[in-house]
Amino acid sequence: METTVEHGEKIRANGIDIHYIACGSGRPLLLLHGGLVSSSRRWEGVPVSYASHLDRLADRFRVIAPDTRGCARTAHTGDESISFALLADDVAALIEALGLERPLVAGFSEGAITATILAIRNPEAVGALVNQAGHDPFNPHAASMQIMRELLGGSADATKTDPDAVERSFAQSEPMRAMFERMKADQDDAQGAGYWRTYLELAFDRTTHWPGYAFADLERIEAPTLILCGDRDEFCSAEEAVTAYRSLRAGELAVLPNTGHVITGAGITAMIDFLERRGKR
Repeated sequence: METTVEHGEKIRANGIDIHYIACGSGRPLLLLHGGLVSSSRRWEGVPVSYASHLDRLADRFRVIAPDTRGCARTAHTGDESISFALLADDVAALIEALGLERPLVAGFSEGAITATILAIRNPEAVGALVNQAGHDPFNPHAASMQIMRELLGGSADATKTDPDAVERSFAQSEPMRAMFERMKADQDDAQGAGYWRTYLELAFDRTTHWPGYAFADLERIEAPTLILCGDRDEFCSAEEAVTAYRSLRAGELAVLPNTGHVITGAGITAMIDFLERRGKR
């Protein structure tokens, strides 16, 4: 298959210039990346990125993949912390700025949290929603928040990011070290030398604290919603996935066997199938 042509754009929304890539044609699909990665093609081959699956998705949808505020080519110009509510408002403003009518929205991990809070705060803005591996923080006591505190802060009681501790943690294996080096290059190429430290610092508060929305709030989502997770995900448990699914008005649940906190071909298949069935106007 020929590689889909990708182009980068910037548009003013919610007080910032949001950078996004667009590829494919058809019903618009907003694709929200997870933490540590961006929407860049440089992430092809990394299993926590959508980059390797863009061509397949672009065969069926008009994919619009923005960089999160404070990540890569979307700069954070304010002094406020970057909460998930703020990220959700960025996406709502992006939808309006692009003139999209109830687009499909999908996200992985951090992007899935943002997508879901978008649908809670703006039920009328979303045509269909896929939350892949981002249902955990709707449990105020989710283990994932403590995992992120130890990862970003270097200790169980950390109150801020320790970028050097994060780098040491990722250096323990070659694949993780290579991913970390790619993250540093991605952030620094976009925002200047050493920006990767700022990026990690901006992520601490939202990933280590409850975002203020619980499973009960999922009932406010009007759009058909797929909760998609792996049965071996160390951040999002299958038990929490069931709770999220049962909290939805129009929910579906897909648990991928022998799968951790990654994006797989099987997961993309499940996402496409759901969006094509449930995302019709």
